[in-house]
Amino acid sequence: MQTIDNYNFSGKKAVVRVDFNVPLDKETFAVTDDTRIRGALPTIKKILSDGGSAILMSHLGRPKEGPEDKFSLKHVISKLKEHLPGTEIKFADDCISAKALEMKKALKPGEILILENLRFYKEENKDKDGMKGFAQKLAEGADVYVNDAFGTAHRAHASTAIIADFFDTEDKMFGFLINRELDAMDKVVKGAEKPFTAIMGGAKVSDKILIIESLLPTIDNLLIGGGMTYTFIKAQGGKIGNSLCEEDKLDLALEILKKAKANNVKVYIPTDAVNADKFDAEAATNLSKTDATPDGWMGLDIGEETIATYTKVITESKTILWNGPMGVFEMEKFAAGTSAVAKALAAATANGAYTLIGGGDSVAAINKNKLADKVSYVSTGGGAMLEYMEGKELPGIKAIRG
Repeated sequence: MQTIDNYNFSGKKAVVRVDFNVPLDKETFAVTDDTRIRGALPTIKKILSDGGSAILMSHLGRPKEGPEDKFSLKHVISKLKEHLPGTEIKFADDCISAKALEMKKALKPGEILILENLRFYKEENKDKDGMKGFAQKLAEGADVYVNDAFGTAHRAHASTAIIADFFDTEDKMFGFLINRELDAMDKVVKGAEKPFTAIMGGAKVSDKILIIESLLPTIDNLLIGGGMTYTFIKAQGGKIGNSLCEEDKLDLALEILKKAKANNVKVYIPTDAVNADKFDAEAATNLSKTDATPDGWMGLDIGEETIATYTKVITESKTILWNGPMGVFEMEKFAAGTSAVAKALAAATANGAYTLIGGGDSVAAINKNKLADKVSYVSTGGGAMLEYMEGKELPGIKAIRG
């Protein structure tokens, strides 16, 4: 398998699948979080410094029927220019047109061409019959293919998997970002130092069941948080008020607890909570035990007792995986638990632990607390990270690795 470190891009045109699916301001369309753009910079810089040129392709948002201005990749150009001052950055207002091909062919060493949003075409991800032809057009005019979009590596899309078929083995490879992602996850999946703690938050048990089951044979502690807390609480006979609960997953919650016990995994379920009388940033609040939630109230964050317990477990661990918030951290009243976990992870990292954070909400929480540089690795791929750690084969990875 070819590696980007060993490849010389001199005189080559590299078509690079990046993940520029970044949040934009709804009125100005300015990029509000450039994490993913920064993640692609090492690969882009390597290509340009070797004397090659980079043709960047990505999706942005979920356009429904063809082009929509609010999903145009032209909105990311100014932010990319900030990171690459002095670099010629061109834009093709279509990704497979004759004009786009002309622009690829005219690209000079050291220059960048950004292609318009791939998902303006159904052939990128929905029209299965048209994918191969679409991928071939994306490959035209390029000498080498680099996949550096880990966030979409779990999708068998034209630009993430099928396009690789149009390049020889020595002319297709992962970028630096995907290599870092795989190294970080392999460190947790295959070589975790003990004690190993997994923190699983979010709304639904059903969203996390596969990752939890795949981790049970290797972890020592499982910390539960978020809305899924109350499915576990109700399954064990607790009183949950109006808290979120997957009524059809109560048996599943009990099964997880049973499997954890069989694997000698200690499961921690929140014991106290901050409750709200409605799902609102200005809601009235009270505190209670999680299994004694008052009627008419819903748990929206973990309480001080749980924070203290979780902080102790985290700071005493050597490997920690975090996916999912402890509460509705977007609302300031219910952000304390998630922020406390983020700070505990930073403290554990400072003490020598390896900490891996993945999933949009967990990453947002780390960034909100300005701790991204205080943990070991922040993954750019939520769904892709989960599927990789569940042991699934990711199409975008297989396309390169074979």
